[in-house]
Amino acid sequence: MFERVGELVAEHADVERRLADPAVHADPGLARKLGRRYAELSAVVTAYADWQRTSDDLEAASELAAADPGFAAEADQLAHRKALLEQRLRALLLPRDPNDDRDTIMEIKAGEGGAESALFAADLLRMYLRYAERMGWRTEILDSEESDLGGYKDVALAVKARGTPEPGTAPYARLKYEGGVHRVQRVPVTESQGRIHTSAAGVLVFPEAEDETDVKIDPNDLRVDVFRSSGPGGQSVNTTDSAVRITHLPTGIVVSCQNEKSQLQNKEQAMRILRARLLAAAQEEADAAAAAERRSQVRTVDRSERVRTYNFPENRISDHRVGYKAYNLDAVLDGDLDAVVQALVDADAAEQLHARA
Repeated sequence: MFERVGELVAEHADVERRLADPAVHADPGLARKLGRRYAELSAVVTAYADWQRTSDDLEAASELAAADPGFAAEADQLAHRKALLEQRLRALLLPRDPNDDRDTIMEIKAGEGGAESALFAADLLRMYLRYAERMGWRTEILDSEESDLGGYKDVALAVKARGTPEPGTAPYARLKYEGGVHRVQRVPVTESQGRIHTSAAGVLVFPEAEDETDVKIDPNDLRVDVFRSSGPGGQSVNTTDSAVRITHLPTGIVVSCQNEKSQLQNKEQAMRILRARLLAAAQEEADAAAAAERRSQVRTVDRSERVRTYNFPENRISDHRVGYKAYNLDAVLDGDLDAVVQALVDADAAEQLHARA
């Protein structure tokens, strides 16, 4: 049933042997790559061992039940456990997004709705910060442009795991489904008549490039402009030309950063965002040419989709891609996002399993 498992068990043993070699750890990049692969393979090996053990126990219990009906209940329980383990093992053996073990960079942009949209963008940022806190991740605001009422016209957020995450638990693996247009329905603070308005904010999610070897950028392909920061002043932030705008000429991608006090710091942050965007663009190009089993995931994370509605009067959150609906919007906005994310993860896995059936 699981023909590939034998190869993966052998690879697991080989990776374990390589990780025991001190010379491997002289190259941090290689050690990190092997560590992640070991964690991924360990999940498969453990699930397969559990499945084999349960299969053996079921066979023994079935033989005993034939002679003594008292063992029938135990056999039924083992059959149920075996079916669950088979489902988990099939999911673990599905082709994985090569970026699933990466950290991520998110951009939240105000859209339709003016000032209310910017306030909603701030709510989304707070939601992701709280979710990251629950997951034990580290976060860093790379750049932001505030609105007059305290919201955000545009904000870039880096989310990083601590240590080597288990398969499927890295920031990009959990947050990649957030990409798209998020719609809010509520009475804005600027509305004097108490009418419910609809506005929207866009969320972009990129796997973060780990280093310059992930994405090679020719300096000659860059145009770097400096300008005076906008927004709140203080400590020379908007009195010197410290803001940086980088244009990647071959693709036309433009990134600007102005949060830091120095041009160098802003350039470093802008380059992080640029590398992430270029890595995502390369992956999308590869996905477009990939086989059918990958297309469901590409569709799921399409940034152009209107993916979710946040209805404040009903305390309701709805994800339109998978039909998810719950009436705990206040908890979700406070970072209790895992059930929403898991519904998307499960739907993606189910599509892939169906495509391979």
